[in-house]
Amino acid sequence: MKLLLENIKELVQVEEDPVSYRAGKEMSKVNTIKNAFVIIRDEIIEEFGRMDQLKDVYCDDDLLIEIDCSNRLVYPAYCDSHTHLVYPSAREKEFVDRIKGLSYEEIARRGGGILNSAKRLHEASEEELFNDAMHRIIEIMKMGTGAVEIKSGYGLNTEDELKMLRVIRWIKETAPICVRATFLGAHAIPAEYKSNPSKYVDVIINEMIPQVAAEELADFIDVFCDKGFFTVEDTERILMAGLKYGLKPKIHANELGLTGGVQVGVKYGALSVDHLEFIEENEIAALQNSETMPTVLPGAAFFLGMKLSPVREMIEAGLPIALASDFNPGSSPSGNMSLIAAMGCINYKMLPEEVINATTLNTAYAMGISDSYGSIARGKVANLFITSEIPGIEYIPYYYGSSLVETVILNGEVQTFERC
Repeated sequence: MKLLLENIKELVQVEEDPVSYRAGKEMSKVNTIKNAFVIIRDEIIEEFGRMDQLKDVYCDDDLLIEIDCSNRLVYPAYCDSHTHLVYPSAREKEFVDRIKGLSYEEIARRGGGILNSAKRLHEASEEELFNDAMHRIIEIMKMGTGAVEIKSGYGLNTEDELKMLRVIRWIKETAPICVRATFLGAHAIPAEYKSNPSKYVDVIINEMIPQVAAEELADFIDVFCDKGFFTVEDTERILMAGLKYGLKPKIHANELGLTGGVQVGVKYGALSVDHLEFIEENEIAALQNSETMPTVLPGAAFFLGMKLSPVREMIEAGLPIALASDFNPGSSPSGNMSLIAAMGCINYKMLPEEVINATTLNTAYAMGISDSYGSIARGKVANLFITSEIPGIEYIPYYYGSSLVETVILNGEVQTFERC
């Protein structure tokens, strides 16, 4: 079975010779083809090019489904490399607390934040968590996301962390979206360990990691290495233990201060370091010539009113940038990657081309999947979306908040969604 997208106004993020990611000045370059076609065979992108080249590759012996994309753009589906979308319930009351002037740290000290979600998750069944999460999965698929990383971290004990990771595995086995799982037992320090956090680190190392590995529940391991959470020393211990079991590191770093999270991430070969509101020369120097992807989470900074990561400075220093949603109930309750792209342009002064690279190819790299996702290239998985009628690539970030994704194709199949 073949699928033909024809008369495409502009085919976006095409690669003849695929790269793993784009950095520095290269981030402002996005290859496009106007008046284009794409041929998909089964779940793979087989061919693409200009419409006047179609007759050279078209074979009418094949059963072909044709989609007319006149006046529409076709993009690779977004890759969202940082989410916490498996959670038991929303935290809208904390939203009101922040409006009243309480800080993220103050809410956490009062038993809110991550610890609040942990309490509620303990009471929820796997089926309840799965059903709630699948509503969010469908929501982000509708908005053009074709690959997502999901973290644990609301369990904070062995039983509940495993429960979260089993739910993530269930989603991976059920949904057409590409899913990567991250073990984040070191998301917060449980109340019973506040006076001795190293004992909780021992639990993570000696109990959680071996069981996570034994059930093959995670692709990555993450630590919230930041002020008021886990120290560099804690982080090193956890990452070393994870690496022994084949868990590649990712790091929550420098959201709340200059804590050394970036440097420890680079030291242990982290696939990405995420948040990065606090970045100075030492952090930029550590990231240069590394294989670690700096990942900025605009939704969290916007929702919490935090300082903005110095994205322009990092790009000018030759670094790559990924932009992810941080979809979670406390600090970024949205998985809308088109909105994240708009924030990249509006708040971080990124060019439309830069945000395309930052939300597709570079986020795919931050999930370890850029060999198969994140761009339109022969042999890659056919995860694409077709826009509504729009004039060009500037329109999605310009027309922020609007639903401009008309058709979603995942694994080579057109997705249909039930109306809510």
